Amino acid sequence: MLTTVSSQGWQESAMTDPVWTEMLADVRAVVAHAEALLAETTDGAADAAATVRERAAQSVHDAKATLAALEARVEARARAAAAETNRAVHEHPWTAVGIGAAVGVLVGLLIGRRER
Repeated sequence: MLTTVSSQGWQESAMTDPVWTEMLADVRAVVAHAEALLAETTDGAADAAATVRERAAQSVHDAKATLAALEARVEARARAAAAETNRAVHEHPWTAVGIGAAVGVLVGLLIGRRER
């Protein structure tokens, strides 16, 4: 798949992918809820509450680390895809133009059929 590569093209394509966006939002929500739970349990003095707090703190730490690793992998893959696309377009510019034109014609035909 060819994508437009701008100075921030890798970010745009990675951050607009609905699957990744939704997954990152879910992980961020879990981290936020766990942090809220930690804040609420700071008043508990019992050993059980302390144990729960420690486990929750470890879970938050693990979730943050997982999120950071996921974001790093997504960023690396997006950069690699952008670099490969850029290389392919520079090596075969007329092929890229032809593919873009063909996709444009197909989209135009599909839109034209919908409006009838």
